[in-house]
Amino acid sequence: MASSVDRDPRHHTQKMQKALEELRTHLREDIRKVDEPQLKAMFETAAEVLGGLETAFRDYEKKNESAWR
Repeated sequence: MASSVDRDPRHHTQKMQKALEELRTHLREDIRKVDEPQLKAMFETAAEVLGGLETAFRDYEKKNESAWR
């Protein structure tokens, strides 16, 4: 049976935000480590997309968007 923490949506949204932030940070750090411009662009694009997902999770948690109300 799931614990009360496991049932709390904020527990899950916060875990996902942390994982997305860590991956976004890793991508941005690796941009400085590679020389290929296309790979740099892909890493930057991926980091931007992950940032958008972080925002979506944060908005859900705070009910900032009408879709989450």
